[in-house]
Amino acid sequence: MIDNQVLLALKSRRSIRKYKSEQIKDEELIAVMEAGTYAPTGHNKQDLWIVAVQNKEVMDKLIRMNATIMGVDTNPYYDAPTIVLVFGSPLSENPNTIQNGSLILGNMMNAAYSIGLGSCWINREKEMFETKEGKELIKEFGLPQNVIGIGAIALGYPIKNPANALPRKEHYYRVIK
Repeated sequence: MIDNQVLLALKSRRSIRKYKSEQIKDEELIAVMEAGTYAPTGHNKQDLWIVAVQNKEVMDKLIRMNATIMGVDTNPYYDAPTIVLVFGSPLSENPNTIQNGSLILGNMMNAAYSIGLGSCWINREKEMFETKEGKELIKEFGLPQNVIGIGAIALGYPIKNPANALPRKEHYYRVIK
């Protein structure tokens, strides 16, 4: 087996659902977001936007909107001190926008892990930003009005190290020669 730091990190990164209340450092946030900008995009369109939210009022609004769609009264972002949202061009303009945004989210989660931060992929941003309130936030964020929410990550310092990965299922991959 080939072993290097990247492959080891990919095998050991886990979703974090308990965060310290301490805010992450600006340079850590920039490093994570910048890693997202290096994810591949179809035809190198780069027609995606990354928005980090640390403002309490805006975060409270995002938490409420997501929880409502999820049908819960808990925090879907697991009390992380930072929420990072990814938006993309509408599917009518770029049919690859979901895939491209997913790669950005993956890059950011792996980058976060590599510098000691925890993260967790969060869903329902599509539905959140289709609402009137979501469209108002898109405007506040200074984004094009027709963007769609792709996903988000909860981001912060983990309270504890995650458990080891569960064994991978047999025959997960195949090589056809």
